[in-house]
Amino acid sequence: MNPQNQTYRVVMAAGGTGGHIYPAIAIAHGIRELVPGADVRFAGTRTHMEWTAVPEAGYPIDSIWISGFQRRLTPENLLFPVKLITSLFQSWNILRRVRPHAVVCCGGYVAGPVGYVAAKMGIPLILQEQNSYPGVTNRLLGKHATLVFTAFNDANLYFPKDRVRLEGNPIRTDLLEGNRQRAAENMELDPHRKTLTIMGGSGGAKAINDAVRGCLDELHHKHELQIIWQCGKRYYEAIRAGLNENEYPNLRLRAFLDDMPGIYALSDLVVCRAGASTISELMATATPSLLIPSPNVAGDHQRKNAIAVVSKGAADMLTDDKLDEKLAARIHHLMGSELNLAEMQTNARKLGKPEAQLRIAQAILRRSHPHPETLNLPDPDHE
Repeated sequence: MNPQNQTYRVVMAAGGTGGHIYPAIAIAHGIRELVPGADVRFAGTRTHMEWTAVPEAGYPIDSIWISGFQRRLTPENLLFPVKLITSLFQSWNILRRVRPHAVVCCGGYVAGPVGYVAAKMGIPLILQEQNSYPGVTNRLLGKHATLVFTAFNDANLYFPKDRVRLEGNPIRTDLLEGNRQRAAENMELDPHRKTLTIMGGSGGAKAINDAVRGCLDELHHKHELQIIWQCGKRYYEAIRAGLNENEYPNLRLRAFLDDMPGIYALSDLVVCRAGASTISELMATATPSLLIPSPNVAGDHQRKNAIAVVSKGAADMLTDDKLDEKLAARIHHLMGSELNLAEMQTNARKLGKPEAQLRIAQAILRRSHPHPETLNLPDPDHE
């Protein structure tokens, strides 16, 4: 028998943003953990972060020439039909060459042609939707899918009921291994003192940065908080130049944060955007949070993500238009009450699904591996 025929093969399609790419990488890790010899490869575009993030995670990636269709008239839209046709042929070539047992799509434009061609070729198509309001690609692919994994109950309304599994967003398993004492030492902070972390995402968030700058004296001096402020690379130099850091000995200004397990362990409250992956990390690590949904996302999905967890008492929410007026007071209200923080922590822990990575990988293997009985997979709670 050809050795290739004995190897479990899967193609992952995800692109554009970390919110799509990192859940896909987490699922890939889960599959490799259960089937160490699995051939797991990705499809993505050369112009987005998957082209570097995927190889850094240890997986090969094939190029698909696709981009989104702009709502306004642009020269790039004239190329869209050509890109679409080309991407369909590229997807067919990749799937014909690899002959995967499953194709797993986690969102982004690249998932569209790869998922569509997989369905037409009779390859099991599996979707993972991170948000409470599904992206357009996954909504279109839903009717072709064998399985759809969701992270929020609201998302289930957009897919065939008999194929949906509410499993949460897969996260990096090392996020659960943070140590408060060690993280405080690394940041040169006091582990016994209340610590506020402000995160604007990898690119930063101007509205959050502006509001924090306006109330920094109150947070640092009046309320005596330790503050970790991740402002984003594009804003870092300007913010740093405008601060006399000697006046803020308990402030740690950073362009980005490397040790996220430590950050979550050290933080008594996190102020951040409401991306699906971030919320999943906050819930899995039981970290109290004040969510500030970005108003500049498709389908207003960050607000819907936030409402889904706020309604369960697992977080609080503040909108961009209220930041300047209410940010400091809301932070003080939350951090000034041990009861507030404890309730959010308890409710977040109830919503957290730290096992999502392996549960999703197990379900994929049960449905698509040629001999799942040889893998000693645990019995599923539901199918």
